[in-house]
Amino acid sequence: MADLDSPQKLLGVPPPPEGVGGGRCSEISTELIRSLTELQELEAVYERLCGEEKVVERELDALLEQQNTIESKMITLHRMGPNLQLIEGDAKQLAGMITFTCSLAENVSSKVRQLDLAKNRLYQAIQRADDILDLKFCMDGVQTSLRNEDYEQAAAHIHRYLCLDKSVIELSRQGKEGSMIDANLKLLQEAEQRLKAIVTEKFAIATKEGDLPQVERFFKIFPLLGLHEEGLSKFSEYLCKQVSSKAEGNLLLVQGMDMSDRRAPVVFADTLTLLFEGIARIVETHQPIVETYYGPGRLYTLIKYLQVECDRQVEKVVDKFIKQRNYHQQFRHVQNNLMRNSTTEKIEPRELDPILTEVTLMNARSELYLRFLRKRISSDFEVGDSMASEEVKQEHQKYLDKLLNNCLLSCTMQELIGLYITMEEYFMRETVNKAVALDTCEKGQLTSSMVDDVFYIVKKCIGRALSSSSIDCLCAMINLATTELESDFRDILCNKLRMGFPATTLQDIQRGVTSAVNIMHSSLQQGKFDTKGIESTDEAKLSFLVTLNNVEICSENISTLKKTLEEEFNDYEANDPWVQQFILNLEQQMAEFKASLSPVIYDSLTGLMTSFVAVELERVVLKSTFNRLGGLQFDKELRSLIAYLTTVTTWTIRDKFARLSQMATILNLERVTEILDYWGANSGPLTWRLTPVEVRQVLALRIDFRSEDIKRLRL
Repeated sequence: MADLDSPQKLLGVPPPPEGVGGGRCSEISTELIRSLTELQELEAVYERLCGEEKVVERELDALLEQQNTIESKMITLHRMGPNLQLIEGDAKQLAGMITFTCSLAENVSSKVRQLDLAKNRLYQAIQRADDILDLKFCMDGVQTSLRNEDYEQAAAHIHRYLCLDKSVIELSRQGKEGSMIDANLKLLQEAEQRLKAIVTEKFAIATKEGDLPQVERFFKIFPLLGLHEEGLSKFSEYLCKQVSSKAEGNLLLVQGMDMSDRRAPVVFADTLTLLFEGIARIVETHQPIVETYYGPGRLYTLIKYLQVECDRQVEKVVDKFIKQRNYHQQFRHVQNNLMRNSTTEKIEPRELDPILTEVTLMNARSELYLRFLRKRISSDFEVGDSMASEEVKQEHQKYLDKLLNNCLLSCTMQELIGLYITMEEYFMRETVNKAVALDTCEKGQLTSSMVDDVFYIVKKCIGRALSSSSIDCLCAMINLATTELESDFRDILCNKLRMGFPATTLQDIQRGVTSAVNIMHSSLQQGKFDTKGIESTDEAKLSFLVTLNNVEICSENISTLKKTLEEEFNDYEANDPWVQQFILNLEQQMAEFKASLSPVIYDSLTGLMTSFVAVELERVVLKSTFNRLGGLQFDKELRSLIAYLTTVTTWTIRDKFARLSQMATILNLERVTEILDYWGANSGPLTWRLTPVEVRQVLALRIDFRSEDIKRLRL
């Protein structure tokens, strides 16, 4: 018997959901109803059918409610019928037109391709005919020009022959006129060799006779024959002989100069100046010829040869300077004097003054000359590299840096400046000590003489270093001057202030009595009475007050000196050689390993070197102090260093310099609170590698940021 509590189970299907089930016949078949015999089953089926009937009634009611909407849509559809037929016709007509146009365009493009092919073949035929005619014209022209000794015209014919398309000539040789073309080619090749020999011989004769117009005449012919390097080499050799002759003559004048002459103290600087001016004049005179006849980018080759001769002459002048001025001997004497407990007789600082002035002048002229060469070569490379790749531009820049930084002139000047710094330190220290020893205070003056004397000496030494145009020399002298003022001179002032100001009359009497008793005991022992140690109260008061005024004036002088140096920063910022020299030294060191190591090991070594540089540079930065301009300079140098290291390794190095880059960002802030624009929610994609403590530490490196403002930051 069926389960009376589950009519759905009896029928084998679930009841229809509420509101659903219309649109199809009942799932209870007539055969099923006829087969039922139990009353409960019949009742269950009846209830099921009643439920389905209600659902169907609801659906019918919903359809009847939509009757008006459906009828209106049907009417709209009937109205659209004629329009759709028109659209269909127009579409078929448009498709036919497009098909016709496409076919026509295909036919036209086919004809155009045929015409283009014919045009190219015609051009090739014309080019071939022109080349054959040019070959014949060049052969006839070069023969005539050589007979008339018109070497410029002969070289022009050879140049035209060399510029002909060799593939076209080769095709022509395979035709009916091949034998004639071969004969012409043979004659031209013979004429080319003959003309090269003539030009080389005539150029040698002109250089031997010193005939500048003829030298320049044949110098212009070399590039027409494809002899660019040979022409530049021979012309440079001629120019170097002129430079050598002039420089040797100037050096002979030095030996015969009267020491009472006004220029005698700087005669070697003047000799170097004449050498540099002569080379600069040669470059200015012949640069247009080189650019016009040899093309851009060739001036570097000419200057490279000239610089070799310049180094040779500089070496002679500097050797003569060292010998005549006893430069090395003076340095060794100074070095011994600077050592503690030295028994060597001290050298008089005034004897060093003219030598130091001449060294700085020599270095300044050298720096000016090197900047001139850099500007000329860079401008020439820029013209030639206007369409070149970035790799070619970087390669040319390396050539330029290597030429100017590794030349003997640069190395020699660096050696002289290295010795100069030690001698200038001795000059400053000894002169300051002498100014302190000769300190006097005129009646009615608030300060003593040593303040003006000491700062005059410091300013003179720094100014002399500044005149050398060497940023390394200037920085070294600023550090030495700072040490001198912070240690020795400061101790002198502090010792005087520690004696104090005489407080009361009773204390004065007690001090005087004690001093008198001590002097009396000493005098009795020595057999004579000495009053040297007695100093009156008025003198003690005056000494204390003058020292106070001296301290105030010293503070003002330091501020003035600091402001002056900051204003002159921009004169050297653009030409700061530190980072370039550092990069050059790195490159030279790593080049020694590159030839001996496999690429994988060398790359690993480069990565370790990069990490070491980053760590050491960060350590140095945290020990330094910066102002606004110093922060800008550090940022510029760091970017240059990162750019160079990126090119020498396949490793990602920006991550290693992330902390330093963030330090540079902090040091470039205009105010303390500006860090909040980069910190926390405002950091954007930037991930800070510095902790809040380290950020405050870097901010404290800026001498113009107040510690109170840094402490108030909420990081």
